[in-house]
Amino acid sequence: MADSNDTVTIATGEGASGSRLLGIGAYRPERVVSNEEICEHIDSTSEWIYERSGILNRRFAGPEESVIFMSGEAAKKAVESAGVDPELIDLVILCTSTYEAQVPHAAPKVAMAIGRNGIPAFDITAGCAGFGYGLAVATNVIRGGGARYAVVVGVERMSDGLDLTDRNTAFIFGDGAGAVVVGPSDEGNDVGPVVWGSDGEQADAITQTKDWKTLIADAKQGATDQPYVTMDGSRVFRWAAVQIAKASARTLEASGVTAEQIQAFIPHQANGRINSAMAKHLGLPDSVAIANDIEQTGNTSAASVPLAMETMLREGQAEPGQIALLIGFGAGLSYAGQVVRLPAKPPVN
Repeated sequence: MADSNDTVTIATGEGASGSRLLGIGAYRPERVVSNEEICEHIDSTSEWIYERSGILNRRFAGPEESVIFMSGEAAKKAVESAGVDPELIDLVILCTSTYEAQVPHAAPKVAMAIGRNGIPAFDITAGCAGFGYGLAVATNVIRGGGARYAVVVGVERMSDGLDLTDRNTAFIFGDGAGAVVVGPSDEGNDVGPVVWGSDGEQADAITQTKDWKTLIADAKQGATDQPYVTMDGSRVFRWAAVQIAKASARTLEASGVTAEQIQAFIPHQANGRINSAMAKHLGLPDSVAIANDIEQTGNTSAASVPLAMETMLREGQAEPGQIALLIGFGAGLSYAGQVVRLPAKPPVN
């Protein structure tokens, strides 16, 4: 006679007691686009753009620099930086809002690109907070026993959806990919609990001009214009200045870390003024290194935080093992914050 349902015990996975960032890698497209080039399409100046956003240059991906290609290059560098046998990678999480197809999703192709075809691989779409969402999922999967070593990639081709004549958005966004390897830690935890959330009431502050149904309907009528990213910058600025500062403070509290113990602050590279305001609101000491990748990379959405982290480690603005506060925020409107111990330096290109 079969056991009754209440006598059946389902085993639980046995994971690591903690997790840590082991390595980091990045891919930046070859083409550098200056403010002066952007101003060929809009009525503005390089000085106005820099004062308003903190951006001087950004990268635009070329035809061969696809989401898959950039992700694979960044992931390979992250695995090299981590010093982990590539055969041990057993999970890929790809964070993006700009992959060109809904089916098939991108992550399995990235897994194949790094020589790990067959492992679990999936996409996360959470706008500029995407990398934080991916990192949270990876750490919890590792602690739950679903994987041991995960690659988390943040990647975007924002230039594909830009209207270069739109003075509100043309100068803001860029392309690129950043990746980390997340692994187990049995000697303490180096990735703090995630503090995340969303505000659907404000979702239309960052949106696109057409959804798929509208695009198809318009095409049947002979229209050829594509969907573009649109943003109410003032509205996003006001939301971020208040809500993200609060979320950052909650992230410190959840991790049991004080502002005085933070050694690097790596916020989403949306606006230099927002980042400075948040650092001041949090009471971070003057000694804290603050990421400023936006100056040369622009806003790369889900790629923003890992790209900024890679720059700080590569240029010596921060060192492996230091305590850093990460916070991503944007479309959704969504956010995700974590305190982490920084990984090994990226490989030399």
